[in-house]
Parts: sequence; C-alpha cells; structure tokens
Amino acid sequence: QVQLVESGGGLVQAGGSLRLSCAASGRAFNTYGMGWFRQAPGKEREFVSAISWSGGDTYYADSVKGRFTISRDNAKNTVYLQMNSLKPEDTAVYYCAASKYYSSTYYSQYAYWGQGTQVTVSS
Repeated sequence: QVQLVESGGGLVQAGGSLRLSCAASGRAFNTYGMGWFRQAPGKEREFVSAISWSGGDTYYADSVKGRFTISRDNAKNTVYLQMNSLKPEDTAVYYCAASKYYSSTYYSQYAYWGQGTQVTVSS
C-alpha cells in the first residue's frame, strides 16, 4: 500500500516555472514506477511523465518534452516534476501515481493515486 501526497501547484504566468513534489508513504518506494498525469476541465486524464524504479529511465508526453523534467529521490520517498516554460494549455489538476511495473505510461497500470494539485497558467 502506498499513499501519495502532491504539493507545489499554484498560479503562474505563461513562461514561468513550477516544481511539483509527490511524497509517498509506505514501504519499498523504490519498487514502484512513478508517474504524473493531468486532467484539464472537460478532458480525460492524460499521461505527462513517468520514471522507473531507480530513476534511470524517464518518459514524457510529446506535449511536455523538453519543458518538463521528472526525477525521484528514493531516500526521501519523493518524486518531482520540474515544469518550465509553462503554457496556458498546461493548466490542469496534476496527479502523482505509483505502479508496480518498472515504469509505465498507461493509466491502467497505476494502482495508487494522489489527490492532485492544481496548476493554473495565465496568459
């Protein structure tokens, strides 16, 4: 069992940056692939980024590639999402998720989810 708590969301102007954090409780954090998803109003939840158990492999949606960076600190049971050059279309609730798979870009392979943190990018 893993419990996830996101933080770091907020309101930022276009072109700005935010860093999201996701703190995990429970054991064996380093055996979970971690991911970030987002959901904008009226839209389905979509994949943003994922990172493997050790952090050696990372994956990004095309829409955020080159702007967002995912990382993890297994000693702190925390995964991060550094978001730079933010755009209004990045506005959404961002969710952290944990998967027993090595890493995954598929929503259905994530068993544990946080409550989400709102990111709003103004133009």
